[in-house]
Amino acid sequence: MRRSDKAVTEQGAIEKILHTGTICQLAFSDEPVPYLVTLNYGYHDGALYFHSAREGRKIDLIRKHGQAAFTVALDRGLITGEKACDWSVRFQSVVGHGSVILIETPEEKRQALDLFMAQYSSDDFSYPDKMIQATAVFKLEINAMTAKQSRIEA
Repeated sequence: MRRSDKAVTEQGAIEKILHTGTICQLAFSDEPVPYLVTLNYGYHDGALYFHSAREGRKIDLIRKHGQAAFTVALDRGLITGEKACDWSVRFQSVVGHGSVILIETPEEKRQALDLFMAQYSSDDFSYPDKMIQATAVFKLEINAMTAKQSRIEA
């Protein structure tokens, strides 16, 4: 990272960003250009959890490559100023990559969906069998990640 003063290196601080976020962008290798998609997610124990339709470009690319890059960014507010160069944004972000695994069994899907829903709510949820069958559930096991922040007061 070029700007080491913006680096977030403490694992607990990085995980706090991942636990706080609500939107993740996944990037897949594809031809002639990469494919980028924005999704809700859940974070738990070094992995990001997602759900989607069982068919589509994203699922095809997971099956083909099994790898993706990701970013989670938190908008912490706009900074204004008198001159254009005084304007900025407070933010925190995590970027990384990892192996993407489709979760197949109904019980594993339910466990993953619980981790997903824990990102947004402390409520308990049930998942009807029909919904489980109709939903793709997958996780990205994070292989590497870096984090940075700007204009965040300690």
